[in-house]
Amino acid sequence: MAKPTTATFERLARLVAIDDADARPTRPVLEAFSGTEMTTIPIGTADDLHVAVQRARAAQTRWAALAPKERANVLVRFAALVFSHRDELMDMAQAETGKARAYAQEEVLDVALTARHYAKVGPKVLSAKRVKGMIPGATDVRVRYQPKGVVGIISPWNYPVTLAASDAVAALMAGNAVVIKPDSQTPYCALAVAELLYAAGLEPELFAVVPGPGSVVGQAIAETADYLMFTGSSQTGATLAEQAGRRLIGFSAELGGKNPMIVTEGADIDRAVEGAARACYSNSGQLCIAIERLYVEKPVADEFSRKFAAKVSAMKVAPAYDFGSDMGSLASAAQVDVIDEHVTDATSKGATVLAGGTKLAELGPFFYAPTVLSGVNEHMTCFATETFGPLVSIYEVDSVDEAIKLANDTDYGLNASVFAGDSAQAREIGAQLRVGTVNINEGYAAAWGSTAAPMGGMGISGVGRRHGNEGILKYTEPQTIATQRVIGIDGIRGVPRKVFLKLVPTSMKALRFLPGR
Repeated sequence: MAKPTTATFERLARLVAIDDADARPTRPVLEAFSGTEMTTIPIGTADDLHVAVQRARAAQTRWAALAPKERANVLVRFAALVFSHRDELMDMAQAETGKARAYAQEEVLDVALTARHYAKVGPKVLSAKRVKGMIPGATDVRVRYQPKGVVGIISPWNYPVTLAASDAVAALMAGNAVVIKPDSQTPYCALAVAELLYAAGLEPELFAVVPGPGSVVGQAIAETADYLMFTGSSQTGATLAEQAGRRLIGFSAELGGKNPMIVTEGADIDRAVEGAARACYSNSGQLCIAIERLYVEKPVADEFSRKFAAKVSAMKVAPAYDFGSDMGSLASAAQVDVIDEHVTDATSKGATVLAGGTKLAELGPFFYAPTVLSGVNEHMTCFATETFGPLVSIYEVDSVDEAIKLANDTDYGLNASVFAGDSAQAREIGAQLRVGTVNINEGYAAAWGSTAAPMGGMGISGVGRRHGNEGILKYTEPQTIATQRVIGIDGIRGVPRKVFLKLVPTSMKALRFLPGR
């Protein structure tokens, strides 16, 4: 459990999909805990991306020709390798992002679980399905699923192992090749994933990692891939969706969130406090599905606020490659600046700091204390704008109905959490929230970890879903093959056409009495 070695970086750097990588300009990759350079990464170009896509197309034809069960076997081996190499993967995730080890483990295990899930269900989901035909007994209809081709993935820095791998394994299981542009802050997490995929038996051209600027390599992916998957900001997602729309290719994205939690009068307050601490400060709050708004019913608001502020103030923040800290650093100076600006803006306009509210420069350049605010209103930036950091605001409400109304008063719609007196009440509340996932008695992990269920956003929080059957079928083109036998819309052999056409209305009427019609 330590920062990856120079030898590790050198080994992984050889896996970039750039032919003359050693001769290319490089950019530094920082250790987030210290803010110091720990290695460099070659800078890819649009030409590099185009070459990677061309090679991926050739490899994809061979890969798609394999039976789904054979592709699943590769994912099974990959999942086992991820699990056995989890410590090295966690080290890399911590080094590049600064997250606490608990959350590095969370994303590494998610990769193994997602790969195993799609290996298990993929062959059945992708198998040809027989469906109801036009004329019972005379029309045989099969629906089969063809891969899109080359899937382009633009992955972010906040969960660089999960978001390099979890979308890719679904696309690969469906028979596609993947070309990925990882965030420039976290390229080695994607390369570590690539190394294990190759060790599992995947052709390198089927998962090509091309590091480089989003404005160059990311733009080239949007211009050449057959399908585009993006995780990041709503603003960038909208731009990429427009580009995909002009090319008439499929597009899926998980975008931003200003996620609410509702705590009712009957909730177990101690349990809600524990759940809120995880929900708000996982990965230092740099999580699309993290909670940033807490709506608490008035009779328990004082108790919740007092206990929550005490819990947050007692959290251990440290630059540790072990499980000894509750929260690590932020990923960059830019993230620290955003948090500090939001807190400064809110407090200058009357908000009260219940916990945190300060940089922790003595720990490292990217550390910021987990922060709780009260008295936040619509005139403050953090009221409606996603902070994407360790900052949450508490709002006292008079009723559950008011909490639901305020929770829905946003353009976002990604995730929500409910702590209530009983599960039935919580589910009733959850059903009224305009979000893609609702977690009851939990902040986000229950839905995120349930790989058989779809996950994604409403509103400006996303398009499409990952996980579930939706998460694999989006990477396919459904194809219908219909076979007509004996009788068709033109008639029956030997029966005069005029006679047949007169019988059609009567036959259609009779069909409605058949099962399933």
